[in-house]
Amino acid sequence: MPSTTARVPTANASRYLQQLCKHWAHKLEVSFTSEHGEVKLPDGALATMDAAPEALDVRIEAGDAEVLERMKDVVARHLDRFAFREAPLPFDWRDAA
Repeated sequence: MPSTTARVPTANASRYLQQLCKHWAHKLEVSFTSEHGEVKLPDGALATMDAAPEALDVRIEAGDAEVLERMKDVVARHLDRFAFREAPLPFDWRDAA
């Protein structure tokens, strides 16, 4: 299963994680705390987020590379909306080998 990770530098990781999870909970299956969140995205993809004091760690798993690429864009765009004061956030996606 293709996957990718990104460490997104921000002092507001917990806030953004919670805002994004609450936003998506209206349409998607979501579970989260202030430090960890999981979102079942469309097309069988899964986003996992972990908040650290200095960054938000994001991992996306998908059934194929096309869905993975699409979900990277979806996650980044949504996080940038909540992080409008510091957007665009730097996403240095690292695809698993």
